[in-house]
Amino acid sequence: MDARLAVAARFTGTPARTVRPLSGVVAEVGLADGRTVIVKHADAPGAARAEAAGLRWLGEGMRVPVVHGYDEQWLVTDRVPPGRATAEAAYGLGRALAGLHACGAPAYGAAPPGGPREAYIGLAAMRNVPGDDWAAWYIERRVLPYLRAAVDQGSMDAGQAAVVERACGRLATLAGPVEPPARLHGDLWNGNVLWGADGHAWLIDPAAHGGHRETDLAMLQLFGCPHLERVLAGYESVAPLAEGWRERVGAHQLFPLMVHVVLFGGRYVEQVVGVARGVG
Repeated sequence: MDARLAVAARFTGTPARTVRPLSGVVAEVGLADGRTVIVKHADAPGAARAEAAGLRWLGEGMRVPVVHGYDEQWLVTDRVPPGRATAEAAYGLGRALAGLHACGAPAYGAAPPGGPREAYIGLAAMRNVPGDDWAAWYIERRVLPYLRAAVDQGSMDAGQAAVVERACGRLATLAGPVEPPARLHGDLWNGNVLWGADGHAWLIDPAAHGGHRETDLAMLQLFGCPHLERVLAGYESVAPLAEGWRERVGAHQLFPLMVHVVLFGGRYVEQVVGVARGVG
């Protein structure tokens, strides 16, 4: 039997009949009762546990797929029936994100309950080490580890790295008003937003942790999002952002951009250097 069928049956308690691969690691599996679930093969040890914990934590604040079960190799969740992005759904996404962030976290860098300290953002390792000062934590735990890795693997040279380091040196004075740790999705690019057939937005594939709420919003802007201004309007209707937040977007994008440099190499170096030069 196909391993994905066996895993889906084990975690749902229902015989599985069909498999439709969506990628090298993700497949839709049809169950005997007519439901469809998503079966995902874990990319690394602890990845399925981290994702399951993140989904359950985020589910306290907004729509995410139900987690049926996981082990060291597999994660099984509900499938979100696809719909389309509308201005109304985007506005609702913004309002829901504001509510999610307000659910809070024990500290910057706090892992979800049951989630591992050694987690992931995409295929990159991400260490959840708590801190109480956002700028210091963000620099040390969310930017510099990936900058060091990028230099070590030859994706960035010393001059390019120095530009990012100078930007980090300016972050403490650019962070804006002190805010409590927010409950972040952590990898909130448009591909991790599903526009459901129910007219609502759903979140998948989190790298959930405690952080600054502007980081989620900055990442949503990084690679484009349908009806982005409606998302932001919905957010601010619930939880207005601190003055100057648009000038801080680049600072919050350093983290995901450095992750992309580590994972995908040189094509993101020029972008991260340009953003770093604009910080401050």
